[in-house]
Amino acid sequence: MSTREIQGHLEEIYKVEVSPTLISNVTEAVMEEVKSWQSRPLDSVYPIVYLDALVVKIRETGHVRSKAIYVVIGVNMQGNKEVLGLWAGQAEGAKFWLQVLTELKNRGVADMFIARVDGLNRVPKAELT
Repeated sequence: MSTREIQGHLEEIYKVEVSPTLISNVTEAVMEEVKSWQSRPLDSVYPIVYLDALVVKIRETGHVRSKAIYVVIGVNMQGNKEVLGLWAGQAEGAKFWLQVLTELKNRGVADMFIARVDGLNRVPKAELT
């Protein structure tokens, strides 16, 4: 979303007027935290992992395009769900799923007992050994 769209959304939903400059400053301030969260170390074992991709419309360089947002949610050993990561790709495919799984492995995930997918034939092709 553009800063103007966010401004309109905040005004419409919350009846709050915020300047585009403030929105830009807040966005810039949280980007380091978002990057840190996205690369944080993960547990070595997740008994259950949910993998899915959602197709959303995203405005880029003045054009609206469809992109795949890859979502991975893990159930940890204490039984709590946690979002392991979110990634944006051009379209859902085995190559991108392989990148996602490789990143999870590099961040510490050594084993998943059950990987739940919604019938995607692309995920099994991306399996790591």
